[in-house]
Amino acid sequence: MNNSDHHNSLRLYQQALDSSNSGIIITDNNIEDNPIVYCNKAFENMTGYSRHEIIGHNCRFLQMNDRHQRARQEIKSAILDESETRIVIRNYKKNGDLFWNELFISPVKNEDGKTTHFIGVQNDITLQKQAEHELREEKANVEKKVRERTKELQEEEMFLSSIIQTVRESLLVLDENFHVLSANNHFLKTFKVTSEDTIGKLLYELGNHQWDIEALKELLIKILPTSNPVIDFEVEHDFPYIGKKIMILNAYRIEFEGQYKDRILLAIEDVSERREIEKRKDDFLSIASHELKTPLTTIKGLVQILQRFTGEGLSEKYSDTLNKVAVHVDRLNNLITDLLDTSKIQSGNIESHKERCDISSLVSNCVESIQIADDSHKIILSGDDEIYVNIDESQITQVVNNIIGNAVKYSPKSKPIYINISKVANYVKISVKDQGLGISHSDKSKIFERFYRAGSTQKQYPGMGIGLYVSQKIIDNHKGTIWVESELGHGSTFHFTIPF
Repeated sequence: MNNSDHHNSLRLYQQALDSSNSGIIITDNNIEDNPIVYCNKAFENMTGYSRHEIIGHNCRFLQMNDRHQRARQEIKSAILDESETRIVIRNYKKNGDLFWNELFISPVKNEDGKTTHFIGVQNDITLQKQAEHELREEKANVEKKVRERTKELQEEEMFLSSIIQTVRESLLVLDENFHVLSANNHFLKTFKVTSEDTIGKLLYELGNHQWDIEALKELLIKILPTSNPVIDFEVEHDFPYIGKKIMILNAYRIEFEGQYKDRILLAIEDVSERREIEKRKDDFLSIASHELKTPLTTIKGLVQILQRFTGEGLSEKYSDTLNKVAVHVDRLNNLITDLLDTSKIQSGNIESHKERCDISSLVSNCVESIQIADDSHKIILSGDDEIYVNIDESQITQVVNNIIGNAVKYSPKSKPIYINISKVANYVKISVKDQGLGISHSDKSKIFERFYRAGSTQKQYPGMGIGLYVSQKIIDNHKGTIWVESELGHGSTFHFTIPF
């Protein structure tokens, strides 16, 4: 078979896999942690993740924090035994929704009998599980449950009605033609209208047509019917009497049968004041960082000049003190640089100047520099050499230094740190594993946020909580993904991928 025929065959196989209704993944058994190197379209649709968020992960990421499942051990045993298995396991979509996954795992062996890959075929059997559950429910005492449920619903309706009126967020209920059926007190106060001028009126005709907003129409007419619900849709509008407002809209269309069918629930959060406060804070950070940078650059230059004279009969104590000053000036300079990067990200001015670069050599140079500055940890580098990718070398160096620096900072001295570089499908994957404090489940979802610091480290370790935030934005700019696997007290492994 010539190369053209081979290429056509591979393309035909991929088209066949992509047309399958079953989710299909392939993992590479030759790479540490058996990462996913291929997934078909059905797997993306089933999980809600896109391909670049899947490649490089171990398939256990679908279990999120639901780790104590017997099926997980069965999968692990099948991988170790290199055998086929069929299991049913609880998985979670990207948005957190549970789905039941019927999983078939098969090893792929080469001519020498060695298992090189595993193929996983997945089917969403949530509906089947729901049907089984409903059948069990029907066997119970139906009349008793109906009476109890009716009473509960009446109480819940009264309770929810009270909440709707007291919640500090504007809430509207619309019919299918966008007439206002109800509006809570917060809406009336915020937008300075009366109940008589609101209830029963077409939303777009309220007041002097002040809600005739194109972005709002797009949400209700175009987006909501095809994407139910709509989460955090931002609208900015200049109202005639109350001025400019920045609003976060959340909308939900009720689609089930009954008297409330086709009702639209619309929550309106006024974030104008919060955004103004954030803007003032960002402006202050930007100005302060620039103002601090100028005298600091002068101080750094003067320290360097003084260091050149250290060999001219000056005492060793003087030289040591001057060197310590230089180290702390560099630390301060790095902090201000991070603040400036944060300011650029917030204003949308961060740019990446990409060139072809050997990322394995870049990581090696970072390790060497860190070891020279601090030899308290043994850093073990493994994986592939000479992996060339188009990157902004200084920015990716910043990311690698930040992740390794955190591993050194939050790990007990003398504990080794492991770094692995590997090719995963059409991505390069960098993993940094430490044996330090670890990160709690609640902190893991927030550590990439600006100025966030995990509760267990705030008092013990200094820092501003912007390194990982900047790192994530840099990796996003490179069309890659960064994530962490960790348990409190059992160390952390940070991974990031960059496409070739």
